[in-house]
Amino acid sequence: MTGQSPRPPEDFTGAPWPADAASPTDRLRAGIRTYTTRDAARLRDHHARLADGQAPTHLFLTCADSRVVPSLITGSGPGDLFVVRNIGNLVPVHDRGDVSVAAAIDFAVGVLGVQAITVCGHSRCGAMTALLRGDDLTPALRDWLIHAESSLRRAPGTGLDRLCRENVHQQLDNLMTYPIVRERVDRGELELVPMFMDVATGTPELLGPTHQRATTARGR
Repeated sequence: MTGQSPRPPEDFTGAPWPADAASPTDRLRAGIRTYTTRDAARLRDHHARLADGQAPTHLFLTCADSRVVPSLITGSGPGDLFVVRNIGNLVPVHDRGDVSVAAAIDFAVGVLGVQAITVCGHSRCGAMTALLRGDDLTPALRDWLIHAESSLRRAPGTGLDRLCRENVHQQLDNLMTYPIVRERVDRGELELVPMFMDVATGTPELLGPTHQRATTARGR
């Protein structure tokens, strides 16, 4: 299904869980209660319109880091973003790694017909920190971060902040190894968007071709 998603209420917002809850499950329960009492009724008609199918405009690929909340930093709501999250916001090169990311790309581009793929990195990324320091990692993490070694080669001898930004651009390059992505980009039907978030301020940026060329998302 393609087309424009219906818009949620403009005042739809998220908030952190209460810090004084007794246990992680209590925090979850409190969050569900807040949503059902504050937001669910206002979103009911919007969800009803989405029940027959989704039509997101963006595949939004970002890190699993809990400090990055895609809907919050993009001002989006249910039905806007098709979200994929993993350690380090990585896109393995086509036919060389994780089929989960590849399946998400195929579905988002080939079935949903998204018009853009956004790769969103962030400052103080734990994955990039481990890569830069050469940490002794578990086998699963070590195997996964192999897909980020090209980012380290892209910016040798650099600091963490630049590596986090260069990693975004490298993942866009990796996206272009997927035939369906390259075909849609070449036809002008798909845009690849680099994005970055400063976790210390919560400020998102849309990055240019290099990390030096950036505009704040709020000013776009």
